[in-house]
Amino acid sequence: MTTLNTNAYKTASSLSIVLGILLLLFSYLGGKEELFLLLNGNLGTIADYFFAAFTFAGDGILWVPVALYFIFYRRKWLPLVLSAIVFSTLFVQTGKKIIYPNEARPTAAIEASATNPIHRVEGVTVHTNNSFPSGHTTTAFSLFLLGTLVIPYRYFWIPGFIMAILAGYSRVYLAQHFPLDVGAGIICAFCSIWISLKIQQLADAKKKKSENKRA
Repeated sequence: MTTLNTNAYKTASSLSIVLGILLLLFSYLGGKEELFLLLNGNLGTIADYFFAAFTFAGDGILWVPVALYFIFYRRKWLPLVLSAIVFSTLFVQTGKKIIYPNEARPTAAIEASATNPIHRVEGVTVHTNNSFPSGHTTTAFSLFLLGTLVIPYRYFWIPGFIMAILAGYSRVYLAQHFPLDVGAGIICAFCSIWISLKIQQLADAKKKKSENKRA
């Protein structure tokens, strides 16, 4: 594939931004703690094992093999990938450290009781601060949106979107984040890839202009 798959990206980014906004809206209208308790319910042992493993689909370490692949095999799209890494990290850390420093996570913010139980998965270490936004969600959706651009399959966005949603939901199921944090993570991902795409397009235009001058 010689060009970016912008049609699939447009579909994927539209779905992502709508989902992100809906999560923010429902969190503000219904209460972020109430929505968390609604989505955090125990789905059974199989779900516990699945989400405890699948949550790593949003781990930041995944950027390392992705970056290495593009460095060695797809250098023409390196501006896109490196920008995605930089901006997704920048947005998440700005939210966690500057806008909402030490924001309490669900187990620290909600007083668990018999009427408001918090489901926790055995063996998963639950963090208590730096809740907003969800970094795992940002990574998962950034990789998903990046994939729609560089993977030459028209309908990649379907399984990609499902996987990104599951990674985001795992953060709520594992009691690591509020749905509000997940929604913000999706929006961070959307903004990161949008900016990165513009940077790639500028780099392509500059390269083409240089080639035309030499011709």
